[in-house]
Amino acid sequence: MKIENKVAIVTGASGGIGLATAIKLLHNGAKALAMVDISERIEKTAQDLINYSENPNIRGFCGDVSDCDFRNRVFSNMLDEFGPVQICVPAAGIVRDGLAVKQNHKTGEVELYSEDKFRQILDVNLLHPAYWAMDTIAGIARHRLTNNQSKWQSDEDIQGCIILIGSVSSRGNRGQVGYAAAKSGLKAVSSTLNLEGLFYGVQTKIIHPGFVDTPMVETIDADYFDENLKPMIGLGRKIRPEEIGEIICTMIENPVLSGEVWADASMTPLA
Repeated sequence: MKIENKVAIVTGASGGIGLATAIKLLHNGAKALAMVDISERIEKTAQDLINYSENPNIRGFCGDVSDCDFRNRVFSNMLDEFGPVQICVPAAGIVRDGLAVKQNHKTGEVELYSEDKFRQILDVNLLHPAYWAMDTIAGIARHRLTNNQSKWQSDEDIQGCIILIGSVSSRGNRGQVGYAAAKSGLKAVSSTLNLEGLFYGVQTKIIHPGFVDTPMVETIDADYFDENLKPMIGLGRKIRPEEIGEIICTMIENPVLSGEVWADASMTPLA
């Protein structure tokens, strides 16, 4: 599906993979773009991209991506102004690392990973992308109905594309029980929504990045990263966000690319 003249939504768009993807979508001719983030700087970022790209159809939305009412407002506003969303990249994410079971060796007390943190991680990293994806499919389904179209036919163009952001941690990672569970769950979401969404001509795919040079990865202690994580990366460096953004655009535009794409910089599996 060509990105040119399509309506797109990117969450987590104030920085990292989200911002890099937003810029790449504009470079590839997106007609309109919703940039979504919990950070208030998203509105300035959107205005900066309007000035940079000379595309006036960029909108910044500040809010909690796990909030249903906020999500509905974003989709409704984009529909009213530009038409149904055809590209969705729900890239917002959080980490709340900690051992699943941690023992204090002095007292012998054992502490389990916080249930509140686990639920927060699932809300942002699993439920949020799943529902923004489902709303994208729903919008295209409604649009087809108004045009007296139901089941998509293979001689039609692809109607929409969703790219979910997985992680190498989906294979399991020490200290990331919640994050790994969420990212692993996204694989099932992607497969299921692709099966269901193709009824309306919408593809759902997932990319699993390795360590990307983003604010989230910057929370890892630099010495720990250099000593313990960097040796596992075949390329010997962090991935640049724009490299992931470029892959995402390729995934959108090439319909035969389906399922999972690993963008891990030749990283050996986490132990």
